[in-house]
Amino acid sequence: MLKVGLLGMVAMHAIVGHWLHVHSHVVGASDQTSEIIEIRGPGGAPPYLVRRDDGAEALVFPGGDAFVEHLKNREST
Repeated sequence: MLKVGLLGMVAMHAIVGHWLHVHSHVVGASDQTSEIIEIRGPGGAPPYLVRRDDGAEALVFPGGDAFVEHLKNREST
């Protein structure tokens, strides 16, 4: 079930194991993909503790340039 935020937009929702993608705004820089390893917000909402490809962990408050890839999408590829 999708949750709708105050502005009528779908709120970000994730569970542990989903992937967070953040688009780069710098020419020539690649997008970042991180595994969500802990949910710190209520009901699957941000912030998320993530593990990046290089093994570094970070607490992320995703903005409009980010989206969550759910498990079923990754398993089918």
